[in-house]
Amino acid sequence: MTTAEGNSELEVSRAFIQQAREFLREEYLPKIERCLERLTDEQVWWRSSSESNSIGNLLLHLSGNARQWIVSGLGGEADDRVRQAEFDERTTIPRNELLSRLRTTVRAVDDTLAVFDPHRLLDRFKIQGTEVTALAAIFHVTEHFSMHVGQIVYIRKQLTAEDMHFYDL
Repeated sequence: MTTAEGNSELEVSRAFIQQAREFLREEYLPKIERCLERLTDEQVWWRSSSESNSIGNLLLHLSGNARQWIVSGLGGEADDRVRQAEFDERTTIPRNELLSRLRTTVRAVDDTLAVFDPHRLLDRFKIQGTEVTALAAIFHVTEHFSMHVGQIVYIRKQLTAEDMHFYDL
């Protein structure tokens, strides 16, 4: 491998990590915040059926998943996640508290990725009982966040039938 090829690979690795950070901070989190702006705590915990997740459950799940995969998995912090509890929660935790938790998690993920060595993108880590590359872990969290943001948007539209003006963000 030539020096130019090595530098190019490093640039791609850095760009991948940076793009993931931007999606989480600047696209997904603001969309969630916009969705919750005009919902009541009760609406945040509404579910279409007993088998469905509420926005509240999804927010707990996003916090747990991102923390486990990035902050713990790649960053080495203790992993104390109880995944099923995210879905089992039925207490009406206030939306401001849920948003605060999610913002704290996104900041911790961003801080972890900001110092993550891009040379280690293909290193393997054991996360959620599976061995994955750092690249796969980052991609998983970004993709997973996107999917659940879509669900949150859909639930919000079911509850309010209002345009959320995402292009204003």
